[in-house]
Amino acid sequence: MSQTESHDIPPEVIRAASAGDPAAHAAIYRAYSRPVYTLIRRLVVRPAVADELFQDVFVQVLRSIGDYSGAGSFGGWVRRIAVRKCLMYLRSPWHRAVLWLDAPERDAEPALPDPGPRVDAQAAAQADLERALAALPALSRTIVWLHDVEGYTHEEIARLFGRTVSFSKSQLARAHARLRELLDPQVESWPCTSLSISS
Repeated sequence: MSQTESHDIPPEVIRAASAGDPAAHAAIYRAYSRPVYTLIRRLVVRPAVADELFQDVFVQVLRSIGDYSGAGSFGGWVRRIAVRKCLMYLRSPWHRAVLWLDAPERDAEPALPDPGPRVDAQAAAQADLERALAALPALSRTIVWLHDVEGYTHEEIARLFGRTVSFSKSQLARAHARLRELLDPQVESWPCTSLSISS
């Protein structure tokens, strides 16, 4: 389950926020700021852009909170806003001018920075996985995160991208293969499984 879905805001706080209560706005921000920022940083690698998107998401959440119908979880509604904002950025001409969303993988191996002293095996594996995920192209990283961590189905991802289910499945398979190469170039084939990344 996504971290945004795991937070439960009482309906009276949502009603108060909808009426403009600053304390209710603050409660919503406190509950969702960390999981929303984590989601944005996983989809958008550049910190300055992620910070801007984070602000945009909360401005939209607080301005349009009256549009929340109560159907489904409030956290899921917040998450949808964050994902849409990120995808709008990733599809934008400004982003594409720097890094093509649909660009084929480069032939050169990305240099993964040395994590420094390793505290324990689990922390080292986590750091390696996060660096490998950051080395993926934006499209691949987004699909891996949405499917494996946020729990989106292939059908939902296809709708978000305006593509087919097979597009989502093939992108995910390629991304998993690339992650395996980045994490252990000596291993030729591992079974495709979902990622386990702490947020």
